[in-house]
Amino acid sequence: MSNLSDAVLSVIHGRKSVRSFKDGGKAIPQEMLDAIVKAAFAAPSAMNLQPWHFIVIDNRSVLNALGDGLPYAKMLYNASAAIIVCADTKISELSWELDCSAASQNILLSVEAYGLGAVWTALYPQKELTLFVKKLFHLPENIIPLNVIPIGYPNGEEAPKDKYTPQKVHVNEW
Repeated sequence: MSNLSDAVLSVIHGRKSVRSFKDGGKAIPQEMLDAIVKAAFAAPSAMNLQPWHFIVIDNRSVLNALGDGLPYAKMLYNASAAIIVCADTKISELSWELDCSAASQNILLSVEAYGLGAVWTALYPQKELTLFVKKLFHLPENIIPLNVIPIGYPNGEEAPKDKYTPQKVHVNEW
């Protein structure tokens, strides 16, 4: 294998959900956040519709407000930033969840590549959570928030999980 393939596979297999961040006072450089969002745009999309929108937050009061209203995202209080992955249902009614999930995975992998930590915190399909974010950001009816991805500097050393299950791999079966 080449150095590039080794590096890519290392990032994929090294990705983990980081829920504990060092004090959120240390900013993530804007160039890094820009690169992370740009990677999200490289995700596959059905018919290349790209129904996604990304809300990038690095404002402490907004991160805290999100933490106040999202019971499974309390790590936002110490995160340095967050990205809310949203979909425009006027662009794609049928496959937006798939497209935005692929973009979310690219965000998570990019964060890992930069040595940062992140975790996918789901909003959709929980109506009360999506409604909270829609109201907080004054989102139009056709914009649906899929998830919030808190990003920060890991507080400690998280280990990736080995999720490989050979019994779930079927070669020329079925």
